[in-house]
Amino acid sequence: MAFNIVLVEPEIPQNAGNIARTCAVTGSKLHLVRPLGFEVTDKQLKRAGLDYWHFLDITYYDSIEEVMDKYYNGKNFWFFSTKAKNIHSDVKYSDGDFLVFGKETKGLPESLLKKHYDECVRLPMMDETRSLNLSNSVCVGVYEGLRQLGYPNLKTQGEIPKR
Repeated sequence: MAFNIVLVEPEIPQNAGNIARTCAVTGSKLHLVRPLGFEVTDKQLKRAGLDYWHFLDITYYDSIEEVMDKYYNGKNFWFFSTKAKNIHSDVKYSDGDFLVFGKETKGLPESLLKKHYDECVRLPMMDETRSLNLSNSVCVGVYEGLRQLGYPNLKTQGEIPKR
């Protein structure tokens, strides 16, 4: 197991496809919270995920509360938000943690962020900017967590082919 990636009401199929691919190559599980801004059969979603769909473990839910009722133990969820005080690389991730991301246009509900303020993390960026692309944010979060865990079960060395 690596991480559990939770997308709350994602809107853009290309982002979800890219995130699905990130989950597939890192061994992370994808949790999608409805409503989705696309159909899971969407051509753009499938294209962004390329031919990695058979590596993907994906589950669908009707609310973030459903996910939390099933998995939350008080220390295994990290809520990514531009409004958080903690920097994503300053917290300690554990194998199997849930990295939670909100929809592209609004992020996570403010009530959820307030309730879990100390579990909220942010990616540093310039003051004048609004946010990073959702699929990029997920990738940054996943790989920081994997770095902290020593990249378990992942190939960390490659070889450049000789001519």
